[in-house]
Order: sequence, then C-alpha cells, then structure tokens
Amino acid sequence: MIEKNFLWYKIAESVNEINFSSNGLAEVVISDKTVCIARHNDTIHACVQKCPHASATMAAGYIDALGNIVCPLHKYKFSLKNGRNVSGEGYFLKTYPIEIREGGVFIQLEERNLFKY
Repeated sequence: MIEKNFLWYKIAESVNEINFSSNGLAEVVISDKTVCIARHNDTIHACVQKCPHASATMAAGYIDALGNIVCPLHKYKFSLKNGRNVSGEGYFLKTYPIEIREGGVFIQLEERNLFKY
C-alpha cells in the first residue's frame, strides 16, 4: 500500500489577507491546486474547488444559514465541516484541514507525486 504524505501550506499572513467575495467564499492556488476557502461565523473552512456532482465552481456558490456550502449549478448542499452532502444525494465534497496560527493561515494538502497510480 502506498503511504500518503501531507504538507501544510501557508496561504496568507492573516484571514484578512484572503480575498473573500460577498458570499464568504474565496479561491486560492496552492502548489498548482485551486482550493475553495469559506468564511462563516468567524471560522474558516477549506474544500475542493469543483463540485463532485457536475464540477461547478464552488466559490461561485454561497453559504446557507446553516453553514453549508451550496453549489451554484444544481444547489447541492455540503457541510463545510466534513463535506457530507446534506441534500440527500450520495456525493461528498472533499474538505481539507485549515488552521489559523500565529504565523499565518495554513492548509494541509496531500503532497503531489509525479507518478499517479
């Protein structure tokens, strides 16, 4: 079995440095990977940029009153905490650990490998 390696990447000096749109969502590029960052109720979350259902851009969606990220295309709703589809469909949105530390805002991603299996 191939062991996965994960790395922490600094994405900003502070949360205020992240360019959130009025919907509370932003895109950041980390090591050639675009990630969606969400700000809701003084917390931040990170997830993949594309909806697992039809590949719509999640940052073009919105965050509902319950703290779910809503896909702009078919309105599928995903929990920002764990990626679970709360709309009842079988799709899951991949989420990433994200932390605000003294040295900045960091996100944990799988280390890129030249060889894909």
